[in-house]
Amino acid sequence: MPILPNGRLVYGMQLPVQSQSTIYAEGWEADAGPEDLVAIARAADRSGFAYIAGCDHVAIPRRLAGPMSTIWYDPVATLSFLAGVTERVRLMSHVAVVGLRHPLVTAKQYATLDHLSGGRLILGVGAGHVQEEFEAVGADFARRGPALDETIDALRAALGPEEYPSFQGERFAFSGLGQRPRPAQRHVPVWVGGSSPAAVRRAALRGDGWLPQGDKRSELPSQIAKLKGIREGAGIVDPIVIGAISEALYVGEPGWETGRRTLTGKPEALAESLRAYRAMGVDQIQVRFRSRGRDELTDQMAAFGADVGPYLND
Repeated sequence: MPILPNGRLVYGMQLPVQSQSTIYAEGWEADAGPEDLVAIARAADRSGFAYIAGCDHVAIPRRLAGPMSTIWYDPVATLSFLAGVTERVRLMSHVAVVGLRHPLVTAKQYATLDHLSGGRLILGVGAGHVQEEFEAVGADFARRGPALDETIDALRAALGPEEYPSFQGERFAFSGLGQRPRPAQRHVPVWVGGSSPAAVRRAALRGDGWLPQGDKRSELPSQIAKLKGIREGAGIVDPIVIGAISEALYVGEPGWETGRRTLTGKPEALAESLRAYRAMGVDQIQVRFRSRGRDELTDQMAAFGADVGPYLND
């Protein structure tokens, strides 16, 4: 199942409901639940979305509960649940804070998800930013960057085809321990999240894809150039999937206040605007729609899939 069919610009989305930071959550999400997630995932499946994604936080401290909220569904449980009601769309963690868990635990969870979904996993990983979360599970927050580097290497081994994977590092070592089921994919794609210099370097050296976090359009070309320069300098010739998060979208004229940073208008105008990402060297865009309810959101997704998506590569 190719992630980027024929090298064309594709689109995916972070699921609503499963994470409800006040930065991006819509008002209706507070009362939403599993049936809404099912409807949205099925809409993504029907409308040509390359992936749906879920976030990862174990626990939110009180000092951050205001802006972040404490609503963060577990990504493995959520994506496994949605795997059973979808057929084509890929399932991505965006991002899994893998430093909170031993890599064998992470591998067991995500290998099972990939197996059950027929090979639809994209493992997005990131360093994390909530210190109390690390302290609660006994993880080293100060050294989370180097720990993530080693964890990615360990996960490469643990998610490979071998029933008895082996790895030897400074923090983790394992061998002679069998894990089945194996992933359905022979190579589980690992996309690295973050836009700091360390994250860009990590994506360049260790990632199959890069998931920038909030970079403006004007910043992306230089970031992409840095990433590709690092890969070239390291002699890495394998392709890497470059991502971007688009502005909030509304297909058509909303008739309500969607915010000044929302792209609205006719499908052809939206497609023309979004094609600029492809010109920068972006391979996949993560889109987000303004909406006042689940039905409006799924209608927006359907309109995007029918009237915008097909023209992203014109």
